[in-house]
Amino acid sequence: MQFLTSLVLAAFVGYAGSWYLGFIEGNFALLLLLATVITGIYWLAERFVFLPGRQKAVAQLEAETAQRSAGLAKMGIEKVDTNLQESREKLLMQPWWLDWTAGLFPVIVVVFVLRSFLFEPFKIPSGSMIPTLHIGDLILVNKFHYGIRLPVANTKLTEGAAVQRGDVMVFRYPPKPSVDYIKRVVGVPGDEVAYLNKRLSINGKPVSTQALPDFFDESTMRYFKHSSETLGVRPHQTIQDDERPAFIPGADSFAGRENCNYTVEGVTCKVPAGHYFMMGDNRDNSLDSRYWGFVPDANIVGKAFFVWMNFGNIKRIGAFD
Repeated sequence: MQFLTSLVLAAFVGYAGSWYLGFIEGNFALLLLLATVITGIYWLAERFVFLPGRQKAVAQLEAETAQRSAGLAKMGIEKVDTNLQESREKLLMQPWWLDWTAGLFPVIVVVFVLRSFLFEPFKIPSGSMIPTLHIGDLILVNKFHYGIRLPVANTKLTEGAAVQRGDVMVFRYPPKPSVDYIKRVVGVPGDEVAYLNKRLSINGKPVSTQALPDFFDESTMRYFKHSSETLGVRPHQTIQDDERPAFIPGADSFAGRENCNYTVEGVTCKVPAGHYFMMGDNRDNSLDSRYWGFVPDANIVGKAFFVWMNFGNIKRIGAFD
């Protein structure tokens, strides 16, 4: 078992190391699932096989020690030079290969359940959601809001709440599902979304906006046009770069592109059933549905709702819309 466990642990370390160095494209959800299953098997084996075996050895040692002591007592020898307590502790002690597997199972299974079905942490790597989310924000994502899904397979088990316009959602990036993206839901199934001359309309109706004082982006050291926009129940903030053109340069060929019409003024798209149209709040600095298409329901990860830390600015901590 020691050799087998060494191979298993070496495989995990090799996978994680190759992922970290960029040799392979890792899948943390799969890695965590495998770690939970493997350590769970060791935990069951420890509870029902290995621990009872060690306890049996202790019982045998105690019986042999008692028998030896009784024999020596008959010979008039009362003091026995045997440290029974130390021997018992050595026999009951978990070997290293169980300590690093069965011993870690309770922690790993808690992390697995929390991350897979309740809340998952993410770090904001880019400025595409400024001013709502800033680079370096550490956020929490509600994994059950839109329905509980099986880890790795992402198959929905419960319905949950319907996706609403204005939600900030984490999803698997359609061109590369191993990568997670975060954007705002602009269009739900059946909507006609138009972003023309940098003006957003849903089903032919302009989205309500209110001008705000210019926004200073510390990541670029520039001021941007700043607005409050209401897509859902609550307003949120957006910024625009007047130096960027209105047309969408370099849009990819994606499934459902026939539902979109690109012009020099921007783009108009009809959102197909079971899909969503996503945009960043930093409208002129966001790689979103305007460029790579619609997000299928199967790609949904969860609803982002809270900044739990930003080591560069702790004032960022709190809920957001």
